[in-house]
Amino acid sequence: MAEERIQRRLAAILAADVVGYSKLMEADEDATVSAWHAARSDTIDPGIADHKGRIVKHTGDGFLAEFPTVAEAVNCAVAMQKKLAENTLDFRMGINLGDIMDDGEDIHGDGVNIAARLEGIADTGGICVSGSVYEQVRKKLDFIFEDLGEQTVKNLSTPVRAYKVFLEDIAAKTGAVSDKPSIAVLAFDNLSGDPEQEYFADGIAEDVITALSRFHWFFVIARNSSFAYKGRNVDIRQVGRELGVRYVLEGSVRKGGNRLRITAQLIEAETGNHLWAEKYDGALEDVFDLQDQITEGVAGAIEPSLRLAEIERARRKRPDSLDAYDLYLRALPHAWVYTEADVEKAIELLEMALRIDPGYAAAHGLAAWCNGHFSTLVPGQPRGPVSVQHARAVLGPDTDDSLALAFAAWALAFFERNYDVAIDAIKRALAFTPNSPIVLSFGALVHAYAGRFDVAIKHAEASLRLSPFDPMRFLAELAAAYGHFFSERYDDAAEAAQRSAHINPQFVPAVTLIVACLTCGKQPQAALAAAERLLALSPDFRIGDFVRIGRFEPDLIEKFAAALREAGLPE
Repeated sequence: MAEERIQRRLAAILAADVVGYSKLMEADEDATVSAWHAARSDTIDPGIADHKGRIVKHTGDGFLAEFPTVAEAVNCAVAMQKKLAENTLDFRMGINLGDIMDDGEDIHGDGVNIAARLEGIADTGGICVSGSVYEQVRKKLDFIFEDLGEQTVKNLSTPVRAYKVFLEDIAAKTGAVSDKPSIAVLAFDNLSGDPEQEYFADGIAEDVITALSRFHWFFVIARNSSFAYKGRNVDIRQVGRELGVRYVLEGSVRKGGNRLRITAQLIEAETGNHLWAEKYDGALEDVFDLQDQITEGVAGAIEPSLRLAEIERARRKRPDSLDAYDLYLRALPHAWVYTEADVEKAIELLEMALRIDPGYAAAHGLAAWCNGHFSTLVPGQPRGPVSVQHARAVLGPDTDDSLALAFAAWALAFFERNYDVAIDAIKRALAFTPNSPIVLSFGALVHAYAGRFDVAIKHAEASLRLSPFDPMRFLAELAAAYGHFFSERYDDAAEAAQRSAHINPQFVPAVTLIVACLTCGKQPQAALAAAERLLALSPDFRIGDFVRIGRFEPDLIEKFAAALREAGLPE
């Protein structure tokens, strides 16, 4: 008859106890008992009931509960731990899915024992779950799990796979919001067969995380979360789902003799498509310089790759679901095409974004750029004051958008020759993202306008080194060309300006500079052909409009204008 009363079934079991209960009782019995009863009545009993569970028993300093589903057990544990943080008592919790025996008064069996052992492994105020629980909820619940590996526990002959549960959900853990891109950097694989290189592989990934964290327009998952996948053969799409990220960076380190090879690749988590890949080779003897080079290169190359991927994502969205960020992304490709129609389209999209969010620094910054170079396209409709107005909207002390600061710096230098404020804005932008190719490009332009030609060339070369295939590199080439031109290195200037025009054939400033470089370089026939090309691109081009727009100090503008006159361009 006793056997008939015992029920055997599969259940989700939650075991919990108070950390250091005996010492707390010794220190202050009344306060400890009062806090325990408050925890039960305010949090534990109602919390378990809300999640369809039942308390099997209280154990004096803890409790044992069962739930109909694993998801209810985990959700309940997380909710309780968050609320119990306000109590003076700290709890640990363990959850397992397993067979139990229920005699009507208590539950028994290995399923219960494992839950109790997992509770002992959990951090103070934390939750530890078994592998069977993790497999049930990893695709269903929006929590981050850290694999603690196989755990040998008391009174069990086989090890138990354990996972730590982070109490924050993905958005809270990363600071991400649904309309912004996010990336996880996985621990780099050590392919060397040398355990001593493990520290180096981890160091590379950690430094990349730190470098990418400086780009404020996207979010980087914390190391503790992304390194939870270390040593596991995982599907990138699974990583994306579990961490709530759009992009994943993975890599490897291989040592051979005195040489190192490090590879890195950026993957779109939803599709598994590879967006970018690179390999780095170097000598082991200068390992830290190589590590810095890799970190710099990866961070610099990822930014434009992410921007292109985000632009494509925004293009795929339905027009009725666009928010300010999507409108900004849709404006970006139009902003880089040097035609009146494209610039007008970009401005239209940015104005829509600013109607939704009037304080959106990124949209103000891009609007400063678009209105500014609209003035160079359509001289009869100067937009300089509008450009400067948008630029000043960016310069508040709370702005941490490095690209917006770079756009603002360009506008203030270009139209007002306000070089001190512009250079300060560039310094702020580079403090946030020192390895951003596009920020370095605008920094190069600002320094060129300010007459700091050596610095301009240095910034331009850094930008091109970081991202040699970035479609925006025509700006860095132009800045380098200005630096060489005003330093009277006309051949170098012409080559850089021609590279700029080759990358962006519609870019009037590059073609204008080609004319001046060839004229000053004593190549009159080539200068004449370049002047004809310029007028074909911009039939209304006039030297007087060029002089009035600003850019450089008056003596430098006059040198430039004199070369254009010599090439026969209209006054």
